[in-house]
Amino acid sequence: MKKLFITAVFALGSLTAFAQEEQATEAQDAATEVQDQANEAQDAAQDAAATAQDGFNEIAVEELPEAVTSMIETNYPGASVNGAAKNEEGHYKVEVSLEDGTSGALIVDEEGNAVEQ
Repeated sequence: MKKLFITAVFALGSLTAFAQEEQATEAQDAATEVQDQANEAQDAAQDAAATAQDGFNEIAVEELPEAVTSMIETNYPGASVNGAAKNEEGHYKVEVSLEDGTSGALIVDEEGNAVEQ
C-alpha cells in the first residue's frame, strides 16, 4: 500500500511540475509577443519623427499622384508602397519594398521625376 501511495504522490508531483512548466512557457511567449509589438510601435514612432524632421508630412498612400504611382510601377515592377509623405515644395517621399525584400525611400516630384536632396 505504501508503494502505491508513493507512486501516486510522484505521479501527481510530475503532472504539477509539467503544468507549471507549460504555463511558464506560455507566459514567456506572451511577454515576447508584447515586447515585439512595443518594438514595432516604437519603430513606427521613430519613423514618423524622422519623416517630420526632414520636412515631410505623412500622407495616405492613396493621395499619391497617378504620375508617381505609374513611375514606381514602371521602374520597380512588383514593388509595394509602404508609406508616403509630402513636403511644402510638392515633393513626395515614398517608402517602397521590392520583391527581393529590399526597401528604400524615393523622393520624387508631382510628375514622378527623381529629386536630388
